[in-house]
Amino acid sequence: MDTRFNLFENEFGGRFAKRFAGMGMLMHESALPKATQELVSLRASQINGCGHCIDMHVKEAAAAGESAVRLHLVAAWRESTVFTEAEQAALALAEEGTRLADAHEGVSDETWALVRKHYDDDQVAALIFLVALINAANRLAVITHQKGGSYEAGMFATAVAD
Repeated sequence: MDTRFNLFENEFGGRFAKRFAGMGMLMHESALPKATQELVSLRASQINGCGHCIDMHVKEAAAAGESAVRLHLVAAWRESTVFTEAEQAALALAEEGTRLADAHEGVSDETWALVRKHYDDDQVAALIFLVALINAANRLAVITHQKGGSYEAGMFATAVAD
């Protein structure tokens, strides 16, 4: 399938996309650990079937030193031993926040308690915005058929700076 629409080439889409991407760059300035940001973004993207975002977050995480083992196990994080309790809490929030339509209660009280146990207020705010932001990015890319495979680490930061 070919890409349906290039949001960056459309006047309104380009203006909106630049501001949207700016929020992503702001996220990188948050107190939420970078590894956690990439793991959460990768997990939500896997759930949403977003090849473009999976490609981006795997490559950005690898470039930042994330191990191949951890990246391969994100999809089965509950059945692995390579993630910290804090990362598990963040991954649970990512899943429950991504699958809102599948759960009658949204994010469970148990998951919320684990997130609050491991993250301070600034990190919790960043985590909530990150889950919302990656889900929006997934939807934009899936709707327009943005394909994975051609992303190179650092492209996002370069595109936003232009």
